[in-house]
Parts: sequence; structure tokens; C-alpha cells
Amino acid sequence: MRGGTNPTRVAVIGATGSVGGSVLDICARFPERFQVTVLAARSKSDELLNLAKRFGVKYACLDSPSSETARAFRDAGVELMAGSGALESLAEIPDADHVVLASSGTDAIKALQRALKADKDVSLANKESIVAAGPWIMPLVRRTDQLRPLDSEHSAIWQCLRGEPKKSPARITLTASGGPFRDFTLEQMALITPQDALRHPVWNMGPKITVDSATLMNKGIECIEAMQLFGLPPERVNAVIHPGSYVHGMVEFCDATVKLLAYKPDMRIPAACALGWPERLPLGDAEDFVTPKRDKWALEFSLPDMTRFPCLALSLEAARSGGAYPPLLVGADEAAVQAFLEERIPFLSISNIIESALAQYSGPNPASVDDAVELIETGRLLAEKLCENRITGR
Repeated sequence: MRGGTNPTRVAVIGATGSVGGSVLDICARFPERFQVTVLAARSKSDELLNLAKRFGVKYACLDSPSSETARAFRDAGVELMAGSGALESLAEIPDADHVVLASSGTDAIKALQRALKADKDVSLANKESIVAAGPWIMPLVRRTDQLRPLDSEHSAIWQCLRGEPKKSPARITLTASGGPFRDFTLEQMALITPQDALRHPVWNMGPKITVDSATLMNKGIECIEAMQLFGLPPERVNAVIHPGSYVHGMVEFCDATVKLLAYKPDMRIPAACALGWPERLPLGDAEDFVTPKRDKWALEFSLPDMTRFPCLALSLEAARSGGAYPPLLVGADEAAVQAFLEERIPFLSISNIIESALAQYSGPNPASVDDAVELIETGRLLAEKLCENRITGR
């Protein structure tokens, strides 16, 4: 709470997405604690305007608003800014105490830098920023818990580490539902369509991250992110399949004890944890783990099959290689998933395209955030060319 009694002023970047929606839901539930002052989205202008009116925000941001859109915001008493430069300015605006980065893509990287440099509290669900630019982002964190993870898995690890000595974790484990194809054979996976891949059994997410969850690439990228967030080497971070999606993360300590954090799959819970820290906000009753209502898998775990889900293996290898490979992986995955969604390549070719793109790179490692962002684009272009060559038979 700012000033003891004043509500925390919150800026939400990625306000029209699923994570942004969960954050805004928490702000609406606790108006005495949170005041939304800034909203940003890429393109959903009507939805953003409705949210701006609902929360009475002072500032909003869109990528490329039309003159008609700009007039609508102005008529509503909202100052509308445009473009990535505007996003960076909003991230350090004095009217916000807490910046939530719930968007995807590389535009958020410099906004994240600016928010941390301005000593804002930051809640983060933008994977690209840490995976590609973690070596330059993490040194900007000035205070304990200034940077708070919003993804359910990283939030779980963060909460398990509360109050623990910094060097005490021996290993952290992220959980994955396994997606809709966890029991498929390779023969069945060869027939998967985009429509099949977009039916996630647990979470409601955007198309790209839903496909990443189906290939387990999302879990691999999250493992790389966890290494950066919690300062651990690749051999001390792993993932397990947990179809029930009750347990979101585990921390093994040097004294052979393990902490697990469990809650029903609901992004409002990690959102409330990040916004309300160090207090916990009342959100109702916990899940009944004695007589689970969802399915028989409640607290069962298994190791992922790297043969059927090679994207996870590729991401872990990129983490071990370090340097250019994590940002290259992000870009190559974006292009391969887009080609699959457009039905230009089959499901099983996603991993082949990414692997080939990484193998083709022979340039230098990044020396700056700008280099890392450029490598994401390099990975995207390499993969896109491979997709086109596959289609044309070259």
C-alpha cells in the first residue's frame, strides 16, 4: 500500500490478454488497495477503451491507433499514447507505483528495463524479456521482491522460496499439464491439426502459447526463464508432467526437504500474490485435495517423454549452450508455430524447423539487450526460410 492508506497505483501492459484480465479482476475486487491508472494493449482498441472507462484510467497506449480511435479516447478523458516508445514512457510514469507486464513479445523488454530503473515494483508474465535479455534485466533489480513472477509456475517457486536463504535451493521443478497430446503416439501426433492443438485441457490462453503448451516448448522456455529469475544453472532446473495442474512448482532444499505450492488452475491467484505482496488477499476456499473433483490425476507426476516432445529437449539444450541460443530459440519457435497455425507445416515439423534454425546459426553471442532482440529476429527469419523451403521442396 502506498503511503499506508493510499491505494497502489497500477499500470497494466497487456491489459486485454488473459493474464491482464486476471490482474484487472484482482484490482476490481480490491478497489481500496489498487487503483488502475495506466492500460496498454497492442491492438484491441474497443476493448481497451471499455476498460479505460471502467477503471477511470488517466493514460492508455496502443500500437497504431486510428484518428477515430484517438478521438474516442480523448472524448473519454483518457490520454492515448502510441508505439513502443510510448510503452517505455508509461513504464516509468510517476502515476504508477506497480507496473504489470502481461504482454508477449519483445516490445516489453525496454519497458521492463525502464520500470526497474525507475524503482517501480514489477509483476512479470513476459517470457521473452527474461529468456532473451535476462543477463541485462536481472542486474537492474534493486530490492528483494521488486520483480515478482506472474506465471503460475514461477510464482509457485517464488512463494516456496520466501523466507529461505538465497543459496538453499538444491533444485527447482516446474510442472506441466502435458497438454492435449500427452498420451498420443507419434503416429497420432503426425495427424494433429491446429484446431486440435488449440484445445488445451486446463488453461484458456492465446493461440501461440497454447500450441507451445501442446509441444511442451512453453515448459522449456519457462525452465530457461526460471534459471534467470532464480539464479540457478541448467542442471538444477527441471520439469515434470502433472496432468491435474494442482501443484505448480516444487523446490528441493539441501536438507532433503521439498516445498510444493498447490492451488486450482486460476491465474487470479498468482496475480493476487504478486499485487498484494507481502500480504495475501482473501480469494475464497482452497481446492479440496482429499476428494479431488477434477480427475484421478490430482497429485500424480511423471517425467516428460523427450522423444515425443523434442521441443522441451531443444529448449533445455539451448539453456545449456547459453549465449545466442535462448533468443534464437524464441524467434525460431514463433515462426514455426505461426507456420503450423497457418497449416503450412505439420505439427511434428515444429521441432524440426527449430532444431535446424539453431544449427544454422554461426554468429556471435549477444553483448547487449539490442543484440538479444536482434537474435530473436534472426531465429525467426531462419525458421521462416526453412518453412518456405519445406513447402517449395527446396
